[in-house]
Amino acid sequence: MSVVKINVLTVPPEQREVLEQRFAARAGAVEGSDGFEWFELLRPVDGTDRYLVYTRWRSEEDFQTWMSGPMQSAHRGGGQGGGEEQGGGQARPAATDSSLWSFEVVQQASPKLG
Repeated sequence: MSVVKINVLTVPPEQREVLEQRFAARAGAVEGSDGFEWFELLRPVDGTDRYLVYTRWRSEEDFQTWMSGPMQSAHRGGGQGGGEEQGGGQARPAATDSSLWSFEVVQQASPKLG
């Protein structure tokens, strides 16, 4: 069964737009990765400052392969950061904290067609 990775990002209100723009600018960066199945960026609406970055992978191995290769390239030079540059020319991160949650899919359902 598939695995789900949820990156929980703490994002101050003034950095929300920056974070969303950065993800939009990177559209397509993960879609071609072997084993990639799904991506969603979830904006908080209930008073929390935590965004959820949801990805689904065919296997843990596919996720780890992406983490050690294409993900490193995608996040080099500022990654999910904010718009202001630091001394080295890298943009400052938009998120002030992050943690990664990992899950195995044990059941799933989809809408009935017809």
